[in-house]
Amino acid sequence: MTVEVVRHSLQEAHAALESLLANERTLRDIDQAANALAASLRAGGKVMSCGNGGSMCDAIHFAEELSGRFRRNRKALAAVSISDPAHMTCVANDFGYEFVFSRFVEAHGKPHDCLLAISTSGTSPSILNAAVAAREQDVTVIGLTGKPESSLAELADICIATPVGMFSDRVQELHIKVLHILVELVELKLELA
Repeated sequence: MTVEVVRHSLQEAHAALESLLANERTLRDIDQAANALAASLRAGGKVMSCGNGGSMCDAIHFAEELSGRFRRNRKALAAVSISDPAHMTCVANDFGYEFVFSRFVEAHGKPHDCLLAISTSGTSPSILNAAVAAREQDVTVIGLTGKPESSLAELADICIATPVGMFSDRVQELHIKVLHILVELVELKLELA
């Protein structure tokens, strides 16, 4: 019965969330990332976010929760996802897809900014290049990945890893939870909630 597939999928998701709840290091990393985001915004910096595929959707969602609203009305926070199709197709055509995010960071990144770089594998060249460009611009790099031992983890100032299962969908399910918690914590730390 396909109901069993539904049950199994939900049990997997439940186990992934339980695993995250039990990982004290990751919980501290989430809090540390929220501190960095709040400090950036408090200092007049901005938050940039990037990812590929479903992670781009998460990067867009994260930025709009900050610049728009989360649970309550409050002032807009400076956040932008690197997702403009004209920029991305221009850079991909002229330099190669692996530079679509790094060129944006190079153009717009300033000290006191943060880059939230999302890669379930932690090995996407376009994300790694963005992290390198951010470090060169003195931009704080927060990595969000499914692999604690990855190239992104090595490049990030703070890395939040949510390793679960064999497939990226479970990782992405935890990523959206982490992103919502980050927004909630940023509002709390900035005394906006």
